[in-house]
Amino acid sequence: MSDEDMDTGTAHSARIHDYIIGGENHFPADREAGDAMVREPALPVHMRANRDFMNRAVGHLAREAGIRQFLDIGSGIPTSPDLHEIVQAAAPDARVVYVDNDPLVLTLSRDLLGGTAEGRTAYVEGDLRDPAGILAAPAFRSTLDLERPVALTVIAIVHFLLDEHDAVGIVRRLLDPLPSGSHLAMSVGTADFAPDEVGRVAREYAARGMPMRLRTRSEAAEFFTGLDLVDPGIVQVHHWRPDGTGTEVLHDEDIAMYGAVARKP
Repeated sequence: MSDEDMDTGTAHSARIHDYIIGGENHFPADREAGDAMVREPALPVHMRANRDFMNRAVGHLAREAGIRQFLDIGSGIPTSPDLHEIVQAAAPDARVVYVDNDPLVLTLSRDLLGGTAEGRTAYVEGDLRDPAGILAAPAFRSTLDLERPVALTVIAIVHFLLDEHDAVGIVRRLLDPLPSGSHLAMSVGTADFAPDEVGRVAREYAARGMPMRLRTRSEAAEFFTGLDLVDPGIVQVHHWRPDGTGTEVLHDEDIAMYGAVARKP
């Protein structure tokens, strides 16, 4: 898709996220949407906590689990440190494939993201709802070796998959071709801790053509059926192996994401 095809008049979830966390790559429609959602400070705190979870999860996968290949679905606007920066700092030969369906994300990724000389970073214009298309993409096939373990990261995106999309089945179809020893790292949107406020934000997204399906803890657990959960299991993202580097005081009611990492037997 060319830059001329970009729909800047319609808000996009990746650009709304960029605006709320203080980025610079968004348009008036994204700012209007973000302003409608952020009526108190909890939403930016929640988004930063989710980002920090991803950073800790992929750092663990590169350092402790020895993973050298990563498939990141719904990568979003580049925000340093990005996934490839974290994993290649631990393992310079790590390979990363980013996938997103927003042309601005892809443009910025090409311009801003590089990587180590030993590793490789590639980009696929794809949609989570089309796992076969992602797996068949030439950039995916030429970058990742499916004879070796791969970390599949699906961060803060499955809440945009409704029941009719079969979110669990979609993630499973991405995971199935990956060999034993691969891992799944996910964060899953929930209204378990602040149903009124999270419900209001969800309605604002829905009003802009982005309906959400928020999930309970038991529904989040369905994504990990048959996998071996890494301690501490399925928890709110700020409780997953906190490393003490954060400066914000986090309260459970402000964090609307479950997070977990699991190994494929």
